[in-house]
Order: sequence, then structure tokens, then C-alpha cells
Amino acid sequence: MSFDLTILVALGFVGLLAGFVDAIAGGGGLIAIPALLAVGIPPVTAFGTNKLQSVVGTVIAAFTYWRKGFVSLRLLAIAIPLTFGGSFLGALAVKSIDTTVLQYAVPVALIAVALYFAFAPRLTDEDSHARLGVATFLPLMGFAVGFYDGILGPGTGSFMTLGFVTLFGFGVTRAAGHTKVLNLTSNLGALALFIPSGNVVWLVAGVMIVGQIIGGYLGALTGIRFGAKLIRPLVVVVSIALAVKLLVFP
Repeated sequence: MSFDLTILVALGFVGLLAGFVDAIAGGGGLIAIPALLAVGIPPVTAFGTNKLQSVVGTVIAAFTYWRKGFVSLRLLAIAIPLTFGGSFLGALAVKSIDTTVLQYAVPVALIAVALYFAFAPRLTDEDSHARLGVATFLPLMGFAVGFYDGILGPGTGSFMTLGFVTLFGFGVTRAAGHTKVLNLTSNLGALALFIPSGNVVWLVAGVMIVGQIIGGYLGALTGIRFGAKLIRPLVVVVSIALAVKLLVFP
């Protein structure tokens, strides 16, 4: 496939915006995938290209959260490989199963996420009491959400952030940081299948990666700077936008 310079520059800016939003609340694919489809890239290849370009922005965001002290890699030691495995299996399964049910169930779940973040009291940057044991249930959440990310994808960041907050008692900014690490892992798991299958447009991914580097860094700094005051409403907006997109433009 060939693209003129104007389209490539525009996709670079799309990568920047997607990286910025994704670093704070997830949902960067809501911006990137429609843009990739609009320039004529087939759906499965658009999905693979989006995974590749988003990986770099997610690396920058995850590293920034970690460097600022909001991520414990030791805590994620078991969850990381299970998230990778779940995503790989999900990407493998998407080639052979009907995802129609998920396309209707996911918007309902996203609306529930939005309502929780909009109306639940005491969602702050302070950690609270964990409802489940982190050592036991965090790896299970990683596998489950990783599988979903490989098989469909929209709202992965929102679901992970909700899990960290409600199940494990993380403050919102700390939840966002740990979400970035596991989201990076799930993207790599899916790419382990998409790249060998040839479902990536490397030129487009490369251009968007430049934007992702800038957007991921600025987004992470913005999320850290404003914390729950910004992350909470942005998760609501992104979740509702994803739900509407899936219902109106499945």
C-alpha cells in the first residue's frame, strides 16, 4: 500500500492524540483505528497496525509512571506473563470465533464503567482497602483482560483501571500507571501473532510511532500532574465514546 505525504503527516498527528489520551485513560484505539480504516487499510491489518504504533506510546507512558513512583513491577511479576499469554490466545481465537455477542456486551460494560467513575464516591489518588488478594487475583485479571484485548480490544484500559480501583484498592493515578504496564503487555501478546501473519503496515505504524512517543510522554505527565481530577472524568468520556462507537458503528 502507498500513501502520500499529507496522509502520513495526518496519521502522525493521530498517533500523537491517541497516545496522549491513551496514557491518561486508555481508549487511544478509538482515535487511531477509525483513522487507519479511513485511509483504506483493511480491518484486521488496521487492528495490527494500531497495536504496533500504540505499543511505543504505551512504553513511554508506562516508563514515565514507573519513573515517578506510581508502578511496582514486583507486584506485576506474575500478572505480566499471564496477560501476555491471554492476549496471544485472544488474538488466536479471534480468527475462529464469532465476536458478535461481545460487540453488544462490551458497550453495556463500558457504560457501567462510565457510571461507576462518574458517581462512585471517594475515587481519589489515595489507596483504599483491597477487596481481593492482589497476589492471587491480579494475575487472573491480567489474563482475562489480556484475552479480551487480543480478541476485541476496545475499553481494555478502562476495564483494567476499574479493576485496580475497585478490586485492589489502588488510587486512581496508581491504577492508571499499572494499567499502562499490563496494557503494554497485552499489546505485545497480540503482536506476537499479528506481525508474523503480516497484519501490519510498517510505514504507517512508523509514522504514528513518532506521534505516540510525544503523546504518550505528555499524556503520562498530564495524568500524574492532575491525578484523579483528570483521569476520572476522562475515563467516563472515553468509556461512553467507545460504547457509542461500538453500538452505532460496530
